Amino acid sequence: MLETNFIRVYDKFKIEFFRRLFGLVKEREGSLSAMEAFAVEIIHQMQSPTISQFADFLGISQSNATYKVNSLIKKGYIMKENSDIDRREYHLKLTEKYYNYNGLMKGYVDTVMQRIDERFTPDEVQTFASMLGVIADELMPETEM
Repeated sequence: MLETNFIRVYDKFKIEFFRRLFGLVKEREGSLSAMEAFAVEIIHQMQSPTISQFADFLGISQSNATYKVNSLIKKGYIMKENSDIDRREYHLKLTEKYYNYNGLMKGYVDTVMQRIDERFTPDEVQTFASMLGVIADELMPETEM
C-alpha cells in the first residue's frame, strides 16, 4: 500500500509538471523545447555546475552537453560564468529569464501544502515533514549532485 500510494503521489506531481511544462513550451523562436526545459531544471538542481559536471550527471558526452548549454545560453535561460578558482572553467548560472519560468510548479505545490495543513494535525504534518527530510537527505543518494 505504501509503494502504491507513493507512486500515485509521484505520478500526480509529475503529470501536473508535464501539463504545465507543455502549456509553457511553445513552438516559436526562443522558447524551450521539452528536453531543454528538463536540462535547465537539472542545472538549477545542480546549483551552478560546470559543463563537465552537467555531462557526467546526465551520462552524456561533453560535446552533447556543450550543444545543449549553448542552446540554453542563446535562448537566454543560462549563462556561463568563469570560476573564481580556475579561470579556464565555467559554471552554468541561471538568468532572470529562467527565474520567471521557474514558478511552474510553485503554485501547485503551495495548493497541495495548504490542503495538507488543512487535512492533517500539526503533529502529523511535522512527522510527514521529518520523513520527507530523511527520504531526501538519506534514502536517495543517487540524486546527489
